[in-house]
Amino acid sequence: MTAKVITADQAAELIQAGQTLGIQGIICTSVAEDLIEALARRFKATGEPKGITIFTESGIGDGDKRGLNALALEGLIGELHCAHLGTAPAMAAAVAGNTFPAFIVPQGVNAQLLRAIAGHKPGVITTVGLGTYADPRVEACHGNQAAKDSGKRVVELLELDGQEYLRYLPRKIDICFIRATSADEVGNLSIEKESIRFDQLEMATATRNSGGIVIAQVERIVERGSLNPHSVVIPGLLVDYVVRADPAHHLQCLIDPDYHPEWSGEARLPMAAAERTALTARKVCGRRAAFLLKDGYHVNLGIGIPDSVSDVAAEENLSASISMSIEAGIYGGVPMGGLRICSAHNPECIISQVATFDIYDGGGIDLAVLGAAEIDREGNVNVSKFAGRVVGPGGFVNISQSTKTVAFVGTFTAGGNRYQIGDGRLTILEEGRNIKFKDKVEQITFSGPYAAASGKDVYYITERAVFKLTEGGIKLIEIAPGVDLRRDILDQMEFEPLIADDLRLMDRRIFTDALMGLTTASANEALAVA
Repeated sequence: MTAKVITADQAAELIQAGQTLGIQGIICTSVAEDLIEALARRFKATGEPKGITIFTESGIGDGDKRGLNALALEGLIGELHCAHLGTAPAMAAAVAGNTFPAFIVPQGVNAQLLRAIAGHKPGVITTVGLGTYADPRVEACHGNQAAKDSGKRVVELLELDGQEYLRYLPRKIDICFIRATSADEVGNLSIEKESIRFDQLEMATATRNSGGIVIAQVERIVERGSLNPHSVVIPGLLVDYVVRADPAHHLQCLIDPDYHPEWSGEARLPMAAAERTALTARKVCGRRAAFLLKDGYHVNLGIGIPDSVSDVAAEENLSASISMSIEAGIYGGVPMGGLRICSAHNPECIISQVATFDIYDGGGIDLAVLGAAEIDREGNVNVSKFAGRVVGPGGFVNISQSTKTVAFVGTFTAGGNRYQIGDGRLTILEEGRNIKFKDKVEQITFSGPYAAASGKDVYYITERAVFKLTEGGIKLIEIAPGVDLRRDILDQMEFEPLIADDLRLMDRRIFTDALMGLTTASANEALAVA
């Protein structure tokens, strides 16, 4: 069979009303943007196709107009199945407005669902999500009231051999948009210029084995037999159509017009000496979290303040002692921050996302540093739904539930807080408007009681205080030099936490502009003292 070469507009014409469309991509990386834009153009011009279901493993968007934002068009979407909307505010607003049912399913589960769909399996059976919003006894993955009112189930509770599990249900995928670098004349696809491998193969197989249509967006089309067979990640027998993309809509990263060979592994470029970052609350959080690093640790960092740990590790020359990974499938190197989080400078290994979540779910991470929008007295954490926003967890549920040691990092309050940091102390000049330590979180993305019962080490690290999870709830174990326990901590919480009898000061080095002189050994020793 020879895959048919068509235009992006012709590809968009193949989607029929009510069908399920699978779309590859994560945040700004590996996005089939030319195909997404063509679908948006068709709908704006004709009003078709109406009421389609969109299935995407994570979330896609640049925080503005690209990715899922381009598809937030009234009447186009009848249902959404995804894991994250933090970079797709237009789509998130439609979800919050109950424009259509939205099911927010943990990212790792979505990746594994593709394999289940491909193999005609009964779904994904896992402990991931127990005790969180995904649990049918809590919210059953309902992203909005429209999902709850729909009566549709995407997850159910099972008991096997006396153990509770969740079963996430498979669904048919009618058509999909995937992305690669090169296609040969029979549709074999390679990804030599992509910064991640992602799950093109799993998406294509799930769609084809659902009786659906696979459409691949590529940069170039080459002669049959010219691709190294080891480089082919999707065989042509799974590909129906190939679209040679407009280069402007085939960027390695949506927000970056340049191609970075050091992200794809095509070249290994020298790393400039790590620039010293300013001594801010963000850096204070990253510095305190760095005290959890140990030699040989495999570490996952979340987006935002958590990725400051990478900056601190580079400054303190700890990067060679640990291995960073990103759930999109990147290992080693130096992870990029912000919307470039799914790329890394000089990665050592790039595998599929679904294989990475298999590693993660089995306990393959030693330390995860993640964000937190809300924390309550039981140690529950919310990152997925707050202040009227439906954000979704991304890979947070898989990662936080399966990792041996977890640190949730962020400022103690939010909205307008200002500080003076230096000389080994922290002074709060203006308090944040929003309290983050709540009596009860709006949505449970991480279950404190479940983690405590599992014996997991869990820390909650802020610029002014450090808490640790206990069976009785969260316990205050450290405060920053210069802050007042009552005024700056307890009065800024909706509940009274447990307080350690040996409450200590955070290491003063954290609050100085000089390097801390940290090593993985000294960090461990300092943590033991604290």
